[in-house]
Amino acid sequence: WLFKLIREGTNVAPMRDRLMFGESNLGDTGHQGQNKAAVMADSAEVCGCNGVCKGTITKAIKEKGLFTLDEVRKHTKASSSCGSCTGLVEQILMFTAGGDYSAAPTKKSMCGCTDHTHQEVRDTIRAQHLLSIPAVYQFMAWRSPNGCASCRPAINYYLLSTFPHEAKDDPQSRFINERSHANIQKDGTYSVVPRMWGGLTTPDELRAIADAAEKYNVPTVKVTGGQRIDLLGVKKEDLPKMWADLNAAGMVSGHAYGKSIRTVKTCVGSEHCRFGTQKSMDMGVKLEKMLFDMYAPHKVKLAVSGCPRNCAEAGIKDVGVIGVDSGYEIYIGGNGGIKTEVAQFFCKVTTDEEVMEYSGAFLQLYREEGWYLERTCHYMERVGLEYIKGKIIEDTEGRKAYYNRLLDSLKGAKDPWETSREEKPIKQFIPIRLEA
Repeated sequence: WLFKLIREGTNVAPMRDRLMFGESNLGDTGHQGQNKAAVMADSAEVCGCNGVCKGTITKAIKEKGLFTLDEVRKHTKASSSCGSCTGLVEQILMFTAGGDYSAAPTKKSMCGCTDHTHQEVRDTIRAQHLLSIPAVYQFMAWRSPNGCASCRPAINYYLLSTFPHEAKDDPQSRFINERSHANIQKDGTYSVVPRMWGGLTTPDELRAIADAAEKYNVPTVKVTGGQRIDLLGVKKEDLPKMWADLNAAGMVSGHAYGKSIRTVKTCVGSEHCRFGTQKSMDMGVKLEKMLFDMYAPHKVKLAVSGCPRNCAEAGIKDVGVIGVDSGYEIYIGGNGGIKTEVAQFFCKVTTDEEVMEYSGAFLQLYREEGWYLERTCHYMERVGLEYIKGKIIEDTEGRKAYYNRLLDSLKGAKDPWETSREEKPIKQFIPIRLEA
């Protein structure tokens, strides 16, 4: 709204004394208020992420008979990225659709194949002990016998996260990146990202990466924001051979392609920095090895900073750990994506073991209750920070149970590219199970 005022050269003199409080607080000074949707010009931009103007939205609503937010998103892409324009899109929808808008469904179904919500599907899987996608479709009377590209990956995740040692993974119900264990690029090639525990590497690992880049003619080698090295432009047929070479050098998948644990970013901490209060690199490596191969509703990123100067940017991670003189502060629900969300203070602990317990318990709660493709910040917005604190901080036995379930579900995690997977589990460090 402020940018629009600047762009259009609007005279702000009548509202200068209240301008800083935002558009909704301008009272009767002539602003558009709740009638903004009605008086906006058709050429006015509504969704900056996707460049959608009001006229495009109203035309789609009238011509296609749209009366839900999801339908508007599907046909126009408005509000489908960061979501900050959602309220305005809903205003336009209410104004344009009129009485038809009141006929919109009161609950958001999982997809077009069913009227059930994500929560209803999760609850049914748990209550009925369902272990396969066909069993879910049959028991819940799905409209389509084979589902769709929206519900199949979600149900596959819900089955595996609910019954990790009983439900069988269905690779065809995962996205292409997860099936290929690599990120597909715009030209059809793939990127390879070996894991560097806590952002640490060795000369031998760097030599192995350099050798692989030369051997397979990798056109681009880039340092990522997660403190790793990305090999971009790898041919699909070269993936198994390249990973065989990297495995031989002791390197494993960085899971840069999946709905899983991505990275644990660290600063150098008290190991080297004169300002450091805690060993952030050591803590980061412990967390990353504990969470290796963790399947989640969405990607999960962590960071550990050795002091409040926060060089690892822990304040915008799903779990951020900041070292202080007396221990660690844990923050949760941060997101550095399309719409930056600052992580919220969760608790303060004193030992490495407590960092792992509290962080692991929160992530397991998110894994069990989060909806597929829902980031931690959106899960927190839905259930509330106090609810999460009640489950993890105030309920000691509950916290230990969540933590133990996390460790149990990750037991024997393997590298997807390791040829001798049955013989070589990836864990080099086993956390202590906590008795409830």
